[in-house]
Amino acid sequence: MTRSLAGCATALVTPFAADGSVDETALAAFVDWQLEEGIDGLVPVGSTGEAATMSLDERLLVARITAERADGRVPVIAGAGGNDTKVAIETSKAMVATGATHLLHVSPAYSKPPQRGILAHFRAIADASTLPIVVYNVPGRTASNIEAETTLALAEHSNIVAVKEASGNLAQISEIIRHAPSGFEVLSGDDGLTLGVIAAGGHGLISVVSNAAPRAMTALCKAAAAGRADEAKALHLKLHALCQAAFCESNPIPIKAAVALLGKIENRLRLPLVTMDSKHYPRLRASLVEAGALTS
Repeated sequence: MTRSLAGCATALVTPFAADGSVDETALAAFVDWQLEEGIDGLVPVGSTGEAATMSLDERLLVARITAERADGRVPVIAGAGGNDTKVAIETSKAMVATGATHLLHVSPAYSKPPQRGILAHFRAIADASTLPIVVYNVPGRTASNIEAETTLALAEHSNIVAVKEASGNLAQISEIIRHAPSGFEVLSGDDGLTLGVIAAGGHGLISVVSNAAPRAMTALCKAAAAGRADEAKALHLKLHALCQAAFCESNPIPIKAAVALLGKIENRLRLPLVTMDSKHYPRLRASLVEAGALTS
């Protein structure tokens, strides 16, 4: 539970079977492949994993399978967030039995609480949880931003250990890095900003793109963290097209299509998400080839 979250962790897609249930066999094989490719962490049942359309039992199942396959080799940061603080606390307590090492909690969506409400929400969860908490700021989904001052106040809580910052605001992220207490880790939540965040002093990435290119995304994080600027720049540019194509439609629509092109899962999503428009496939396929994830 004290293990560093630095490096590249994959925000895992959830494979579904033809009947709409979780494809447990495909999930286990996919996690095994991620580990073989050298990924530094695994993040099941987040937004990329379609947790919003899954029951609690399904979310617990996916987290348990992920933790079992990881077998202590890498951190498993299970998504446990929600709008209702009480329910988020109950979900957090249920996640303990899955073997997850950390919990990812997103700022409440739709309710749009003020900053003092966001503070109270996360502090209540952190007080009640026996697992360390990673704060997730993603204004594009929640319709509210966790301001730098709020994140830094949360960082003072002994059970809040990191932030996944997907605001897209490098100035805000830099302000967090500048004032963060020792031991609090700042992780990029945007694949395309990884190099910039780590260069500014961030610690790593929770990645969508690493579903399809885990080895390359992990190498980018390691090169950037080690100060190997030329290598990091080359990897950043090699992955740029894929980082763009992976968000040509709402996540996880394109990345599920990408992983299916690699033959790792079937391309199935739960409504209201639908499969990617066919017009995007040439761009996506070309970006996978450029990233070295798919042969031409």
